[in-house]
Amino acid sequence: MAVGVWSSVRANRTTVGGYFLAGRSMTWWPIGASLMSSNVGSGLFIGLAGTGAAGGLAVGGFEWNAAWVLVALGWIFIPVYISAGVVTMPEYLAKRFGGRRIRIYMSVLSLILYIFTKISSDIFSGALFIQVSLGWDLYLSTAILLLLTAAYTVAGGLAAVIYTDAFQTLIMVGGAFALMFISFSRVGWYEGLVERYMSAVPTITVPNTTCHLPRSDAFSLFRDPVTGDIPWPGLVFGLTVLATWVWCTDQVIVQRSLSAKSLSHAKGGSVLGGYLKVLPMFFIVMPGMISRALFPDEIGCVDPEVCQRVCGAAVGCSNLAYPKLVVELMPVGLRGLMLAVMFAALMSSLTSIFNSSSTLFTLDLYHRARPKASELELMVVGRVFILILVAISILWIPVIQTANSGQLFDYIQSVTSFLAPPITAVFLLAIFWPRANEQGAFWGLMVGLVVGVIRMVLEFSYSPPSCGHPDQRPAVLADVHYLYFALILLAITCVVTTVVSLATPAIPEEHLYRLTWWSRYSVEERIDLVDTCLPTSVSSDRSSDADNSQQSCWRKAGLWICGLTGQNSGAPSSPAGNNKLNSLQEAPLWRIVCNVNALILLTVNVFLWGYFA
Repeated sequence: MAVGVWSSVRANRTTVGGYFLAGRSMTWWPIGASLMSSNVGSGLFIGLAGTGAAGGLAVGGFEWNAAWVLVALGWIFIPVYISAGVVTMPEYLAKRFGGRRIRIYMSVLSLILYIFTKISSDIFSGALFIQVSLGWDLYLSTAILLLLTAAYTVAGGLAAVIYTDAFQTLIMVGGAFALMFISFSRVGWYEGLVERYMSAVPTITVPNTTCHLPRSDAFSLFRDPVTGDIPWPGLVFGLTVLATWVWCTDQVIVQRSLSAKSLSHAKGGSVLGGYLKVLPMFFIVMPGMISRALFPDEIGCVDPEVCQRVCGAAVGCSNLAYPKLVVELMPVGLRGLMLAVMFAALMSSLTSIFNSSSTLFTLDLYHRARPKASELELMVVGRVFILILVAISILWIPVIQTANSGQLFDYIQSVTSFLAPPITAVFLLAIFWPRANEQGAFWGLMVGLVVGVIRMVLEFSYSPPSCGHPDQRPAVLADVHYLYFALILLAITCVVTTVVSLATPAIPEEHLYRLTWWSRYSVEERIDLVDTCLPTSVSSDRSSDADNSQQSCWRKAGLWICGLTGQNSGAPSSPAGNNKLNSLQEAPLWRIVCNVNALILLTVNVFLWGYFA
């Protein structure tokens, strides 16, 4: 909280570029740390550890896959976004294709996903941890936490979010490693984990079934492509589709890289983020497996009555794996450290979502409705929208309390696989295929949305069978893994976009300069298909208000808290930036340093995949 207040005060928060892109002044290390902590919220601690307890190491592949996509972000996607001069991802699509319908669709879909999946899962898992470890009132503690989190997000914008993320990453990694070493020492390190996990069977089982037994391939990343719970082709290829959406086209992540002071710093942040994403396998997934090895009757329960009694969820209690480990193994002082870790994880991911949601709403929706809005008006609207998000989040807590803990993460994972692939397909075609046009992209998104929603309706209409019951679901659900479905949906969207684009007029070349991978270095003047520019100067009412001696004390205090007064408050600003970042120029030394580190990262990643395959 102190770091958040400090960074709020020192940040440039008086302009659109300063508030939403941290004045494009960020260096590589806070960007990399923020990429890590924005993604690793409290939901990941609870969800990864729970899935690891239930199924073994394979879920750690979700983290290691990120390294490849982060390199793609720094070396492929960010240069295009920079050359295009955009602030938000829907803005890029609007410049690339023209029209408004794609931009509005993307903005609304992103906000819905943020509110009802990311915010929900983080609040649920953070509240679950607080309840298990401290016994606090769920509603009050989470509401206070949300309000504290929103305070420095509203005041300081992206700069405050990134600096606090960097500090909270240190807390998260340090605390999680402490628990990891304590846990491993209790089971006899890795060899002891293998032995004890494979024999972690609950006392009460369901007769004539094997669902109480740990998976025989629990310590393998690559599992059978047909019968595996996470089949290896899906883990390698299908997951990459979802990861590309998360890391390369999602506003929460990309906004951090766009705040870099140069392309080299953006690349360096991606590499650091990739290194940090190697760690969750060791300090989240494996401790989750240790929790099942130490507490098989609670974490590994399969009898619905027993599970209902232990955690209130008949489908299983694996989500308790991480909190149970903290409560049982950590001494009192270190237990407080782990509480700080979970708070840091919750706050870092929520601040990231709040700031990026505010950016999307203000620049892509509100500014579309009021194109002549002054910069002061945009700043106020962005901050007020964060408060509205906090209110929605607090109202959503009772819904999360009554949600089945065993199904919440399945729900989030499923929604992503149903809605993300069409977005990934459109961005890939927009960047690499100049012939793709607005009609093709729009109808590709619409067909992909319809197919995804059909699968989603079927998914929620049929519950997965509990232990000892036959699978009555249709073959498209029972036999087509959601990672395979992501590949199918990507292919459908690509085919529809390609066919419609070829059947309709192409976009003239003068509209595409610096909007595709092939034209990113072009110096030709581009004629934008739509006017996506934001106000570049402050309207006169702002400066006159600032000098108005009749201004009320309440108004002066409110503007100061929000950073809307001061020497720079009347300065012109351009959110797209006007420094060397727009030119894609890099110092030769730092370009080489980034390239070498990226190769080292990918080499380490390949070794780890091979070792645990």
